Amino acid sequence: MMKYSSVTPQDPIIEIFPQVYLLRGSIKIAPMLQMNRNMLIVKQEEDLILINAVRLNEQGLKQLNQLGKVKHLIRLGDFHGLDDQFYIDQFQPTFWSQDNHRTYPDLIPNRIIDKNSISPIKNSQFFIFESAKYPEAALLLEDHQLLITTDSIQYWDDWKYMSFLSKIMLYLMGFRLKLFIGGPWFKKVSTQKDSLKSDFEQLLNLDFVHVVAAHGNLFKNIAKDELTKVVISTFK
Repeated sequence: MMKYSSVTPQDPIIEIFPQVYLLRGSIKIAPMLQMNRNMLIVKQEEDLILINAVRLNEQGLKQLNQLGKVKHLIRLGDFHGLDDQFYIDQFQPTFWSQDNHRTYPDLIPNRIIDKNSISPIKNSQFFIFESAKYPEAALLLEDHQLLITTDSIQYWDDWKYMSFLSKIMLYLMGFRLKLFIGGPWFKKVSTQKDSLKSDFEQLLNLDFVHVVAAHGNLFKNIAKDELTKVVISTFK
């Protein structure tokens, strides 16, 4: 029998835009180390598309089944994928990801995400961090001007689901309650300091005003303005 990751503390699923839902959950990294982790759900007629999967508890699965039928599962970042197999086995969705993942390499996609891929969500598009050493993408929901990321761009406005030790470690690593480029991610995927500069400059050409990542919370209305400042500061 397949062994899945354990269910961890989580909030109920909430609607953040029409037909777009957020699950704020958590992940246990090690003993006494726990941090926030999010899943996005997009509803398209009766079909559901899961992005940055987090295993739901019984109440969450009940909510999910009431929303619709899981049709697609999208993995946007290399370092996420812990709970993808659970959803693949449970619902048999079409599984989307970039090729050549180093983390959870046995998760073989049905559909490859690249710069030419047509997203399964209407009026949306994938963005690829072409220069990153490890696969990383984002997804723009054009109707809502919402950019969905994984580890690349995050916005935190609280320390929810962070253990005391995690708060200390993350603070020392530079995490703050604001919009930022994920420091550990940036260090790991960069070949040199300016290697991702062109990717972020291209990303800023997209039409978005909101951001939500696999960690943190939804940042509304001024996300692109704030990200522009962060990119200038990062690559100055």
